[in-house]
Amino acid sequence: MRKFIQSYLEYLRDNPNNYWFKRKLYGWGWVPAKWQGWVVILLWVVFFVFSVEMTDHEWLKNLIVIFLSLILLLYICYKKGEKPVWQWGKRKNIK
Repeated sequence: MRKFIQSYLEYLRDNPNNYWFKRKLYGWGWVPAKWQGWVVILLWVVFFVFSVEMTDHEWLKNLIVIFLSLILLLYICYKKGEKPVWQWGKRKNIK
């Protein structure tokens, strides 16, 4: 397990384009790779919790807030991160 974590951290540090988010090693999506990415995630969580609490627990408003905040998060990840692809582990250079 320790070797896996070290390998994953090396993958995140290998970031010559200074992406805020790198693509996940397993599956599809992103993980924060720089402090800016972590700030975006933290702000999104705070906004999400605060906005859901402020909608007076009306399900339609909650659904709209959840949808819009998720779209905003995905947009930021797409613009500031690597292009996502489905992958399962580190890519090997095939010649």
